[in-house]
Amino acid sequence: MKNANRTLAVVSSCVLLMSASSALPQDWPQWRGQNGDGKATGFNAPQTWPKELTQKWKVTVGLGDATPVLAGDKLYVFTRQGGSEVARCLDAATGKEIWQEKYDALGATGPSSGHSGPRSSPTVANGKVVTLGVRGTLSCLDAATGKMLWRKDDFQGAWPPFFTSSSPIIVDGLCIAQLGGKANSAIAAYDLTTGELRWKWSGDGTAYASPAVMRLGGAKWVIAQTESKMVAIRPDDGKLVWEVSFAVRGRGYNASTPIVDGQTIIYGGQDRGMKAVKLEKEGDGFVAKELWSNAETSVQFNTPVIKDGLLFGVTQNGDFFCINAQTGKLAWTTPGGGGRGGYGSVVDAGSVLLALTPKSQLVAFQPSEKEYKELASYKAAETPTYAHLALSGNRVFVKDQDSVTLLTVE
Repeated sequence: MKNANRTLAVVSSCVLLMSASSALPQDWPQWRGQNGDGKATGFNAPQTWPKELTQKWKVTVGLGDATPVLAGDKLYVFTRQGGSEVARCLDAATGKEIWQEKYDALGATGPSSGHSGPRSSPTVANGKVVTLGVRGTLSCLDAATGKMLWRKDDFQGAWPPFFTSSSPIIVDGLCIAQLGGKANSAIAAYDLTTGELRWKWSGDGTAYASPAVMRLGGAKWVIAQTESKMVAIRPDDGKLVWEVSFAVRGRGYNASTPIVDGQTIIYGGQDRGMKAVKLEKEGDGFVAKELWSNAETSVQFNTPVIKDGLLFGVTQNGDFFCINAQTGKLAWTTPGGGGRGGYGSVVDAGSVLLALTPKSQLVAFQPSEKEYKELASYKAAETPTYAHLALSGNRVFVKDQDSVTLLTVE
């Protein structure tokens, strides 16, 4: 009996330790966080929200809308400055620069010239950081020193009409990115260590959305929104295993990252509402069953987040919204300050949702299906904020027009 009690105590202790560790602050090493799903752990919502945020530091780094990414005690920022695209590594606690690496590059021009800097967020894995410039230059650097390990420009002169915005991902030692434009384009995979091209899939043009990863049937699959399709691709060899048409209307854009929730993919686009499908394995490929379609709510430059079976995001008209992720039924909308196009980011911070709008407002609200209830709202920067917020514990990293700031909720 004593042994049984001792075993029970050990098991209970392990469970407590596992529960505690799961709530610890995670890194934010890529677009939309640790798992690419817009979820963060370790944020402790205050019982009484402070009157203002605490600014720990602010550093001028250059132009761009790429999200800062966090790995350990280092923050990686990718911007445009002085005729170059510049990758920087900062001490996350102090903002002090540890290293920088840059290369000469033209920025975005024409209608996109107001956002001439990088939009694609870096990604960090296996001691390396990968960046993707506005004209498609893909670079891999040593995360500790900034040494350039390899650089690729295999789709020269090819990018979407408003330039490259898709962020790369790293899957099992491969850097996978959507490169090129309407022509001369592909989803391509490069060996992370050597830069060797391992495969490319050229079945459709490249738009602005970033790929996501689905885990199904004991394997991983790359889910991507291309210029006119939704596709699933096998990451080890680039084989297409599922596709469905998702063509734009008129001058529309495919710019919202697919949302993966188990076997379910939720996706949407400008003026085309939102859909949910369930992928099921069939032979060497997949079949998709449509679960629901919502014609009321469209997303353009925002990727919603799933929280407790609910979908929260910003509509293309700039309103916050809540949709039941099981039925597709719209629960509520409210003005969110996103403006035309629905720019902004929403993060699942545990007991609350945090949103950052282009007007530099950091908003905390309850994850409720009943109504929109705002808990707090803060001015997070003096210039517009189009980059996705990065969250680790109670630290909020905000990239504005030309600076990055560390704010804390205390």
